[in-house]
Amino acid sequence: MSSAFKEKETVQLLQKLVEIPSPSGYTKEIMQFMASILDNLQVPYKQTNKGALIATIEGKDTSRHRLLTAHTDTLGAMVKEIKGSGRLKLSMIGGFKWNSVEGEYCYIHTASGKKVRGTILMHQTSVHVYKNAGSADRSVENIEVRLDEKVLNADETQNLGIEVGDFVSFDPRFEETDSGFIKSRHLDDKASTALLLQLIASIKENDLKIPNTTHFYISNNEEIGYGGNSNIPSEVVEYIAVDMGAIGDGQTSDEYTVSICAKDSSGPYHYEFTRKLVELAKKHDIAYKLDIYPYYGSDASSALRAGFDVKHALFGPGIESSHAFERTHIDSLKHSAALLEAYVLSPMETE
Repeated sequence: MSSAFKEKETVQLLQKLVEIPSPSGYTKEIMQFMASILDNLQVPYKQTNKGALIATIEGKDTSRHRLLTAHTDTLGAMVKEIKGSGRLKLSMIGGFKWNSVEGEYCYIHTASGKKVRGTILMHQTSVHVYKNAGSADRSVENIEVRLDEKVLNADETQNLGIEVGDFVSFDPRFEETDSGFIKSRHLDDKASTALLLQLIASIKENDLKIPNTTHFYISNNEEIGYGGNSNIPSEVVEYIAVDMGAIGDGQTSDEYTVSICAKDSSGPYHYEFTRKLVELAKKHDIAYKLDIYPYYGSDASSALRAGFDVKHALFGPGIESSHAFERTHIDSLKHSAALLEAYVLSPMETE
């Protein structure tokens, strides 16, 4: 199994990551945290104008590069309207369903830096008042935020410093079970981000000599479709999005193996490159599943749409109930870490 994977440290890092609010568009704090880790590891990096970080470790071959990316941005919302009651209407950030956040605690992040606590609820929540409490549509018209402040009207809410356009983050509710499960919102894609950081640390601490210069691209706009589609060095030949495997009916992915994607909504991933990952998994006794994700897109597919001439692939830990109450198992993290290490230590095939 991977020398990059340290179970306790990985889980602790993952908890830190998911507990830093970072809905797409509001990622300054999480990116500063990422930068501090890279600084401590003395790994050189640059920051893009969009706020992403690209760390680079030089390999024996400096002419043909690799790029691995994971994203720190998450689902979230913005204040769409301050209602006459003082409660808030929301506008979604990312692709999820309102029922997946109904009842969730949240923070409203004001422009001044103040955080206001609240709960995301249906307007028709009370069964003692609303006959249709169970059947009413979970829609933007019915979902609202009940603030944990004494407010009875829009003016009183505005006096708290809340205004249209403020970001709203959802509580992650991180939990590690004795049976090895990790339950939390935002495992997409902070689980993969933690694995990339642990891999970087392992390369540095163990003075591993990697065959090809490798870039570690920490993306911050993936959930809205354009995270890792710029600032890709011209020497990059292979591009891997390290992101979750989607679990459900008709899928092969599970919570105990690494999921390798053959195709998603953008089309097939690079066939020969994907087969190389499969062969590496077989060679190193890494438990894997090949899968197709029907309603999914990644930073790798975004990069190809942007016109970059790279071989692209996608793999990562299997995540149950994606974009909702997510869960994975420590075994999936272990096998994903093992495939990451096997890949970066493997020689790039000659043309």
